[in-house]
Amino acid sequence: MNSAWLVRLVIIAGLIFFSAETGFAEGSPYITELTEKMEQGDAEAQFTLGVCYFSGIGTSVDQKKGIRLMEQVAEQCHKEETLAQYYNVFDPKQAVKWRTKAAEKGDAEAQFNLAVCYDNGKGVLQDDKQAVYWYTKAAEQGDADAQYNLGNSYSNGEGVLQDYKQAVYWYTKAAEQGVASAQYNLGIRYDNGEGVLQDDKQGVYWYTKAAEQGQAAAQNNLGFCYSKGEGVLQDYKQAVYWYTKAAEQGHAKAQTNLGIRYYKGEGVLQDYAEAYAWALHAALNGNPKLKELLAKEVLTPDQIASGQIRAKELQRRMVN
Repeated sequence: MNSAWLVRLVIIAGLIFFSAETGFAEGSPYITELTEKMEQGDAEAQFTLGVCYFSGIGTSVDQKKGIRLMEQVAEQCHKEETLAQYYNVFDPKQAVKWRTKAAEKGDAEAQFNLAVCYDNGKGVLQDDKQAVYWYTKAAEQGDADAQYNLGNSYSNGEGVLQDYKQAVYWYTKAAEQGVASAQYNLGIRYDNGEGVLQDDKQGVYWYTKAAEQGQAAAQNNLGFCYSKGEGVLQDYKQAVYWYTKAAEQGHAKAQTNLGIRYYKGEGVLQDYAEAYAWALHAALNGNPKLKELLAKEVLTPDQIASGQIRAKELQRRMVN
């Protein structure tokens, strides 16, 4: 769901709150006013009235009536994409129909959402090439989410020939607009020298951007950079800091890496119980590497018991 639709939801939520506060009920003055304006040929009022019937704002819910009212004026009001998002609830094929109308008129939001439909096969046959076509249309208009998804298409060779240079181009566009996943993927490209000259410092730069926004995979990779001294001065304390951030989000590799730091006493005081606690979490998340390593160590019953207790404490903290 992109930002424009979130804004729309906020507006609807505001209307619902306002209706509750002002005592809107069926046949309320607000609905009467919209109805009168609609009868006078006000298309915007008719579309808004359709929204009210669809969502039960100031009137009883009548989705069919709401859709009918919106359909009649959607093109006149240039709200084809808005109508498509209401159709998403119960008729994805109709959503695609109206979304295509908006996309063909140059609506970037519709172009992105239509691309997602083709990408996921929702309301239409799955088609990577069509997804790329519409992602490109939206990306060229500056849609950051489309730019990121287009970068993924080029990176994975989905709907286009694999092209890391094009992937880097579009990831950069999205990353510069603050898309954390694009920043992370751009960091990987610099890290691996894919589509760009290999550059550890640029890798760290983009990992940091994403990590500061809470992107767990970027936090883990940044921790690794600090641990190995790649692109930055080696700093185990910083490594532990970023591994912890990712581990607390349930990132299995970070949980393993953090446990290893406690096992070796790098950046933290050596603590086998803490290492075992993170090993348990990593194993539950599909990465048993550390647990297998510690199984080879002669851990005392007290260390194992302490680790199990600590694992439960960590679980409670992560849930909260």
